Amino acid sequence: MLGLQNYTRKTVTGTSKINLYHRAFRNCMSAEQIQPVIESYFSEISRMNGEGWVQNFAGDAIVCDPVGKPPMKIHEEFEKFFAIITRFYDSLEVTPEEIFIAGNGAAVKWKMKVAAKNGKQGIAEGIGVFEFNDEGKIQKLSSYWDEAKLLAQISDR
Repeated sequence: MLGLQNYTRKTVTGTSKINLYHRAFRNCMSAEQIQPVIESYFSEISRMNGEGWVQNFAGDAIVCDPVGKPPMKIHEEFEKFFAIITRFYDSLEVTPEEIFIAGNGAAVKWKMKVAAKNGKQGIAEGIGVFEFNDEGKIQKLSSYWDEAKLLAQISDR
C-alpha cells in the first residue's frame, strides 16, 4: 500500500482512480462477516420463517428468484412469497453445498428438497448470487435454477 500512497501524491488523474480502487477494497466485508448471513438465509428459509429470513436483507433489497421472473422488493413482498411457500409445501430444505465469497458478494451452489402438500417430493439445484451492502445485509439476490422442473416433479398432473 505504501507504493499506492506515494503514487497517488504524484498525479491528479491517478489520484482519483487509485483512491476509488483503494476505497472499494477498504470497505469489503470479510468472509467471517458474510458467512453467518448466508447461513441464516438458508436456515430461515428452510424453517419457512419469513420474519427471520427477511432480517437478512437490506430495506431496499431486490430478489430475482429465479432469474427471469420479475424482481421482488423483498421487504414489501416477503409475506406474499412465504404465503405461497406455506400454501404448497409441508417442508422445504435448502442446503448450501458450496460457498464462494469474494469482496462484498458470494455465489452459493445449493440443493433444495421439498415435500408438497399433495404428498409428492421434489428436488432442485441452483446457484444463488448474493450482493451485500456495507451494513452486512443482502442487497440483491439472483437465483439461477429451473423452477419449472421442480414444479413438474410435484404437480398433480
